[in-house]
Amino acid sequence: MEKRHVNYSASMTFQEEILQGIPKLLPPKAERDPRNSHAPVRKQILSKDEKKLAIRNALRYFPAEWHGELGKEFLEELERYGRIYMYRFKPSYELYARPIVDYPARSQQGAAIQLMIQNNLNPAVAQHPDELITYGGNGAVFQNWAQYLLTMQFLATMSDEQTLHLYSGHPMGLFPSSKEAPRVVVTNGMMIPNYSQPDDWERYNALGVTQYGQMTAGSFMYIGPQGIVHGTTITLMNAFRKQLKENDSPAGKVFLTSGLGGMSGAQPKAGNIAKCVTVCAEINAAAAHKRHEQGWVDEIISAKEELLSRVRQAIDQQEVVSIAFIGNVVDVWEWFDVENIFVTIGSDQTSLHNPLAGGYYPAGMSFEEGNRMMAEEPERFAEKVDESLIRQANAINRHAAKGTYFFDYGNAFLLAAGRAGADVFNGNSEEFRYPSYVQDILGPMCFDYGFGPFRWVCTSGKAEDLRTSDQLALEVMKELQQDALDDIQQQLSDNIQWIEEAEKHQLVVGSQARILYADAEGRIKIALRFNEAIRQGKISKPIVLGRDHHDVSGTDSPYRETSNIYDGSRFTADMAIHNVIGDSFRGATWVSIHNGGGVGWGEVINGGFGLLLDGSDEAERKLKNMLYFDVNNGIARRSWARNPGAKRAIATAMENNPDLQITQSEEVSDSIINSLF
Repeated sequence: MEKRHVNYSASMTFQEEILQGIPKLLPPKAERDPRNSHAPVRKQILSKDEKKLAIRNALRYFPAEWHGELGKEFLEELERYGRIYMYRFKPSYELYARPIVDYPARSQQGAAIQLMIQNNLNPAVAQHPDELITYGGNGAVFQNWAQYLLTMQFLATMSDEQTLHLYSGHPMGLFPSSKEAPRVVVTNGMMIPNYSQPDDWERYNALGVTQYGQMTAGSFMYIGPQGIVHGTTITLMNAFRKQLKENDSPAGKVFLTSGLGGMSGAQPKAGNIAKCVTVCAEINAAAAHKRHEQGWVDEIISAKEELLSRVRQAIDQQEVVSIAFIGNVVDVWEWFDVENIFVTIGSDQTSLHNPLAGGYYPAGMSFEEGNRMMAEEPERFAEKVDESLIRQANAINRHAAKGTYFFDYGNAFLLAAGRAGADVFNGNSEEFRYPSYVQDILGPMCFDYGFGPFRWVCTSGKAEDLRTSDQLALEVMKELQQDALDDIQQQLSDNIQWIEEAEKHQLVVGSQARILYADAEGRIKIALRFNEAIRQGKISKPIVLGRDHHDVSGTDSPYRETSNIYDGSRFTADMAIHNVIGDSFRGATWVSIHNGGGVGWGEVINGGFGLLLDGSDEAERKLKNMLYFDVNNGIARRSWARNPGAKRAIATAMENNPDLQITQSEEVSDSIINSLF
């Protein structure tokens, strides 16, 4: 009998290994990489018959003669970790974004998507790379390594007249399409509505038939913490503007928050850019040390008295400093209350969309005990989470009474606390006593005017190309600022400052990428400048454009992106669906639509895109058409909801483009409505 346990990749090049897909010979059994952070053990939710189905589902990727051996291994993974990850099939090569020319490809667009996938799984970028999870505790690129291998093979062999369809990480296959069509269409977690409760994700993900793609994880557009550094910086700067007197500085003012894993790790860096004192609690010591090593946080403290002393010193000396506290943020809120340390700005970035599976660790227990309890005693763990949320809310309320400005940063803190029975509501109403940051800041100041997180990746991997693109974007924004309306002068000014300082703050992790907030006009003009630079050789290789789904049009999320929609439509998801369909036939290189996002399974529908700029006339035509719709779709919806800024923005857009004709809302006086009742 032929020996099948071989190091199948020992004599293969990187390109050959990608082109192979599922290996021809069975690789040896492999363990998880001890150097990497690993996903929490998921609770055992499947019945015996469902476990049989999960293993049957996993084995269908492989030839029948391997099923006996792999079946035992996959059952072991399922019972040990709560999921089947297929560690044996993780490729031997390093996972990181290589220059685009290094990827095997018939289609340059396919090569670009391979680059973006590998960037999402780079251990320097991904939260749990061995489990194919990029951020948020469960934001997955794929469910297992077989899906990764097949997808990369498909992308390497596809033509510009084929489209790959991905069903929650599973590559259904290449279908004939056209050059105008997207090269990849991605869906993640798109459940029948009655099957979108948290335990539904646990069950169907364990069965291997769906996954939680978060926002930019499952659509290959995550660029490390930089994305949320920018959004957090803009949010913090404006939060301080709301709180401080004119000409007062954030220096020496405390911003208290929590979470240093995944996207939340961006907070201390954003605090430094906003020039305040950031205290960020993190229960996972490894996550805190990782951010410190990466330069995202200045200092690490693990003792109560040392923390209190250091924060008082920073306040007295009006420092700009970021401090990671290894411990639970509930304790910090309570200590600062008792010790009368004033918190100017407060928030939270633990993954409360996923509180029972690693997103939130209750006060009063260690990280290790929390991991044990969530897997072995899930009901007791859930009780502890609720108790902790009530304690945290009570402490925040005491700070708010002293003048702290607390906002929900879109991580479902208020939603989870409210469901736990915490005192976070306005009297007997269903409205929260604290605003979402979108309600108070990003919605009326940015989204209503079309400003949102526009991002790009230089596929050459060269820092000089990113530097050139920064300069081009800066030139465009300064040109726009000269004639901009007063409504958007502050947005442009903040983003000009951001780009001027971006390289200094060493924001790149993984790919050579950048983000800024721009409106439709800004995005189109910056993209045109990039495309021309690629054509002229000033930028050496193509650029991938994209955005966070946390944007003007891409996401319907009633407690975050659409929380400042007040016409009753914030619980609908028409906008996100129209956005992804509209982008798909206007030129996107790939599109994605997800259930789950950053606020929880069943709580949001969000969509994204990627667009490859290669210097061609075709890329120019596509970017003009697609980016225009991608932004104005959301402004139109917000205008119809009677948001004043959006009404002004869409009116200006129609004046400048006679082909844009939007249904406009008429204002109704309160006296007319009140007279009817």
